[in-house]
Amino acid sequence: MKPEDVMPAFGRRPGPERQTPGTSAPVPTPVPGGPLAPGAAVVLFLAFALAYFLSALVRAITATLSPTLSVELSLNASDLGLLAGGYFFGFALTQLPLGSWLDRHGPRKVILAFLSVAVLGCVAFAMASSFAGLLAARVLTGMGVSACLMAPLTGYRRWLKPATQLRANSWMLMTGSLGMVAATLPVQWLMPLTGWRGLFWALAALIALSMVAIAAAVPAWRTPDRAPGSEAAPTTAPSKGYGLIWRHPYFRQMLPIGFVNYGGMVAVQTLWAGPWMVNVAGYSAQQAAAGLFGINLSMLTAFWLWGLINPRLARRGLAPERLIAWGLPLSFVVLASIVWLGESAGWLLWALFCVSSTFVALSQPAVALALPAEAAGRALSAYNLAIFAGVFVVQWGIGLLIDALALLGWGALAQYRGAVAIFGLCGVLAYLSFLRAYRQRGRTQ
Repeated sequence: MKPEDVMPAFGRRPGPERQTPGTSAPVPTPVPGGPLAPGAAVVLFLAFALAYFLSALVRAITATLSPTLSVELSLNASDLGLLAGGYFFGFALTQLPLGSWLDRHGPRKVILAFLSVAVLGCVAFAMASSFAGLLAARVLTGMGVSACLMAPLTGYRRWLKPATQLRANSWMLMTGSLGMVAATLPVQWLMPLTGWRGLFWALAALIALSMVAIAAAVPAWRTPDRAPGSEAAPTTAPSKGYGLIWRHPYFRQMLPIGFVNYGGMVAVQTLWAGPWMVNVAGYSAQQAAAGLFGINLSMLTAFWLWGLINPRLARRGLAPERLIAWGLPLSFVVLASIVWLGESAGWLLWALFCVSSTFVALSQPAVALALPAEAAGRALSAYNLAIFAGVFVVQWGIGLLIDALALLGWGALAQYRGAVAIFGLCGVLAYLSFLRAYRQRGRTQ
């Protein structure tokens, strides 16, 4: 099977089409700056992966630091949820302008500008002396790292072949999981040496280093009307807004599971698995860090395996929506087991929940492939906005539910079980909405 044949396997044709002489099958119209040579593609991936590794470390570090920050700043559950969610709130704020800027200016310029803000955010967090200061710095950091996945995925849409894009996407997520692994036991080990403020000074320096790597490795961006050797501008100007994205039926089909299920998986992985282990399962701070290490190592392995098998699944015509429909219900079974077992549910079950939720991660590259290449930045950023808005809502929402149930007189175990059960119910409803749209689209095609 030819690389271009993978496109229809993922449900939609990605853009304007032309007929290849001597064949009847449509193939995507070429875009300027086509696939890179393998060596250049590897260097490109590594430069982007370093920045994404650091962004994931910054994202997940609050789960490990939550016992220390709670004691030092007297934070309750809703404060902790808001502090962790502040990162995702800042992240979500930038997504719509980010998509337009990526399509217009390209990944290199955009990610370098955004990472400069991330450096300032880490410095501000290290210097903050109040909860308000920490929250503001967290929002600023979220804004700064918000291009660390969207920029590479936008570039991959143009610089890599379709099946390779699916592999690169999974391995970028694997790199993010590696960053989350680094945010667990390694952070716990460094805390006595540097303190949490010293950790954020070090993160600011490492993000600045990643900017140097990106500046050296990422190629320039050429828009279609500036393509080398082009004789004239395109006859029709591509849409610059988000109407094309929001109206697209494939995007709307994936929206509920992106918001609730994908967002919920990240919310659990980056925050609530830690407090559950401490407050429900009775783990010490060191044991909880070890549990988070195991969860994130499991996620790293899962995304590595997805990267290996995704091209083969594509060649067999297995669309991601079909895989999601089959696989995502496993996560509901695991979550129900966690609620049922309560204090007996430790890190292993939470790792199984996160791994079984990774089916929903297939939706991200599928959305990019479903829309034209010149709209990839906007498609990815709009979908990412839905995901990280979901992370913010779930992280803060679970904290609010825990505090609300406490006011009703529920015990600590019942508070957490009730909050997680309500989250699980929302996940089932989102999945059913996706399934209904998926089946309707299948009947009309």
